[in-house]
Amino acid sequence: GGFVITASHNPAAHNGSKVKAFFGGSATPAIVSQIEPALGKTEPRTESDGIETTGPESYYFDHIKSLVDWDRITKSGLKAVVHSMHGSGGTILEDIFRRTSCTVTTIRGNPDPLFGGINPEPMMPQLEPLGEEVRRSGSQVGLATDGDADRLGIVDETGQYVNTLQTLSLLLLHLYRNKGWRGAVARTYSQSQLVPRIASSFGLQIYERPIGFKSIAELMLETEILIGGEESGGIGVSRHLPERDGIFINLLVLDMLAATGKTLTQLIREMWDEFGEFHFDRRDLHVPIATGQAVVDRWRKDPPASFAARKVREVGSLDGSKVYLENDAWILFRQSGTEPLLRVYCEAPTPDAVREIMSAGLRFVEQFSPAGVH
Repeated sequence: GGFVITASHNPAAHNGSKVKAFFGGSATPAIVSQIEPALGKTEPRTESDGIETTGPESYYFDHIKSLVDWDRITKSGLKAVVHSMHGSGGTILEDIFRRTSCTVTTIRGNPDPLFGGINPEPMMPQLEPLGEEVRRSGSQVGLATDGDADRLGIVDETGQYVNTLQTLSLLLLHLYRNKGWRGAVARTYSQSQLVPRIASSFGLQIYERPIGFKSIAELMLETEILIGGEESGGIGVSRHLPERDGIFINLLVLDMLAATGKTLTQLIREMWDEFGEFHFDRRDLHVPIATGQAVVDRWRKDPPASFAARKVREVGSLDGSKVYLENDAWILFRQSGTEPLLRVYCEAPTPDAVREIMSAGLRFVEQFSPAGVH
């Protein structure tokens, strides 16, 4: 197995640990239950003797190259910028593209345990420097990884953020149509409606799981998952690992661009034209845990008939409270179980609809929070 010391996509003060099992993914609850009773039973070791620093082994690179059309990518002349957020992704992507026709440069690739003072989460506003560098350099894509490089974030050729709902949907299309791979599709509760819509059109089985990639990883140990993903940037493919890998999935994005010869904006527009247009927003509200839970409970016990001037069709409770509205829109309220944070997610066919529904969601939360929300 393996042991990872990391704050993941969180601030440095949240440093913790992850246990990786022999199959390359996160340890199952059964494995963790054997480890936890031993914690604190021995004195910590403080000496540095015997600690060896090493980078990824060559067989890792050979493996991920075998899962893409490496020859086509290296001859494509793609130009990309990588934003590693001072995390363990470092200059790995830049290094593997040396001596190819592609131009890959890295920003913030030097290791910094404080991550430059930001949350190393690969989404806006943290990706604004990446968007600026893509525009400045005339690159086709910007690729980002989080602190421990298991999550990814993408910006298009104009420097605009490609949200993770769009990324998962685009890669599903790429794996099925361009690579000819098959398997079931898995998404977490806050992922896009596009995913089951695309999967259904191909006759693929679709699984919906609670938020957190571990629930998808457990499924990947049981069945072949063509692709599975969460809203927060974690995407996995059974042919690689029952786990997220931001380096590999970023490479898969380049594989998609090389295979299609199209820009990300073109690919998104074509996907929307075929399967429907969707936009997304997420807000992380700092409210007491009791307040967030009260919001979730209110939707489960006494939901209104309409919300944001739209009929409430259903309220799901797989994880938090997910309010399905008419005209293919939804809003999800989910209280973190570990910190005073209420996350609100929203997807709808137009940007205006997302703004209207999200604004109504924030007003709804304010009813339960006298101090307001921020």
